[in-house]
Amino acid sequence: MLVMGIDVSTTATKAVLVDEHGAVVAIGVAEYGYEVPQPGWSEQDPALWWTGGQGAISGALSAAGVDGSAVAAVGLTGQMHGAVLLDAADRVVRPAILWNDQRTARECQLIREAVGAQRLIDVTGNDALTGFTAPKLVWVRDHEPDAWNATRHVLLPKDYLRLCLTGEHAMDKADGSGTILFDLAARDWSPEILDALRIARGLMPPTFEGPVVTGTVSAAAAAATGLVAGTPVVAGGGDQSANAVGVGAVAPGVVALSLGTSGVVFASTSEPLHEEHGRVHAFCHALPGRWHMMSVMLSAAGSLRWFRDALAPGADFGDLVAPAADVSAAGSGLYFMPYLTGERSPHPDPEARGAFVGLDVTHDRRHMTRAVLEGVAFGLRDGLELMVDAGMPRPSQIRASGGGLASPLWRQILADILEAEIALPSTTEGAAFGAALLGAVGAGWYASVDDACGALVSAQPAAEPGPAAADYAHHYADYVRLYPALAPWFHRAAG
Repeated sequence: MLVMGIDVSTTATKAVLVDEHGAVVAIGVAEYGYEVPQPGWSEQDPALWWTGGQGAISGALSAAGVDGSAVAAVGLTGQMHGAVLLDAADRVVRPAILWNDQRTARECQLIREAVGAQRLIDVTGNDALTGFTAPKLVWVRDHEPDAWNATRHVLLPKDYLRLCLTGEHAMDKADGSGTILFDLAARDWSPEILDALRIARGLMPPTFEGPVVTGTVSAAAAAATGLVAGTPVVAGGGDQSANAVGVGAVAPGVVALSLGTSGVVFASTSEPLHEEHGRVHAFCHALPGRWHMMSVMLSAAGSLRWFRDALAPGADFGDLVAPAADVSAAGSGLYFMPYLTGERSPHPDPEARGAFVGLDVTHDRRHMTRAVLEGVAFGLRDGLELMVDAGMPRPSQIRASGGGLASPLWRQILADILEAEIALPSTTEGAAFGAALLGAVGAGWYASVDDACGALVSAQPAAEPGPAAADYAHHYADYVRLYPALAPWFHRAAG
């Protein structure tokens, strides 16, 4: 038997089939785009997710050479925070407003005023940011009253696919907490927040723990996808919590690092911890009795890509990075600030910008390359330190994934700066794999998500802190002074 994990991302839907030994036996992918109706806006037609889901599911089954009867359960994951509005007949009221939409700065301030800035953090674990769902709903309420008055159901992207598969309105608690309409400690919708924002409780679906079955595949969906009617579909989780399940970051104190275009540090906790100023996110995890904190930096491996494209266009990343190994830690006093597209954690500042600080005539491309690698690692440590200050144990191992981990030098720099062993998980399928593991628990293969991860996920140590760690601790103390020093100039330059 197999389980299937489905990931509804911003640019594609992916379905993976996983066997009882944790091996990925087949993958199906269907790609699509999204719309930018105005600068800073980002929208998507939910029909793309259902069409993409059909193609990805049938593609995975075909690639594995099996039919739907081989699938014991389906788990769902996907892009977080998107606002999907449906009418009483489950018709889409307007295009979904996505996680990367930036139109709601004013609405964020309205939310702080309506709830109270500190009270919002105390209840939800988070400040109001443009990426979250609640500001999007307030925006539609205030700018598109006809659409708002027609709305009878609010879902998130993966939950629209669930509706198409099962006919059920449901949401997992990890994704629900990412709306900032949740009471983080109670793990459900907050009457206080909903009332303050004039959002009717009846618009929001029931919420479930990640491995709980929320419905079964309908006859119509079976005909469209190749799955078998009656196949259980579990609640699943938002992409970051599902990715953490996929790399085994479920026990309190276990930390996951994703080093892609953006960078995410994810820490599981056994209680609803949050940073007092909301500078890192605090959400429910995708398994019962667990929460997590998460810091997000916007330009992680994206900083290295920018540097390559600007100073060495066409160069192989390995060839670019290798000479930087000859440079001493912190590149002879050279620092890089990785705020090329603004920042989210620990500085929620869209006006922040990148900078090289300390350049002199002795520096060449090797020094600048190493400074970029180190600057990203310092930025990731910023988020990690906020989590530790909020009560999370300092990790001894970090399970890391993403394209940036292909570089042995970057792995070593991360180990030295984060002062933890860097381990590489046994699978690279991330969120979709984690969703499949949640499905395996729902199917009864394992009694708990901890058991599933213990049996099916492993991580291979790839780097541990070395002699440079002590030097980096000193240089990090200098790095953290740079943003406060330059922030006034960033804001003046932005006009």
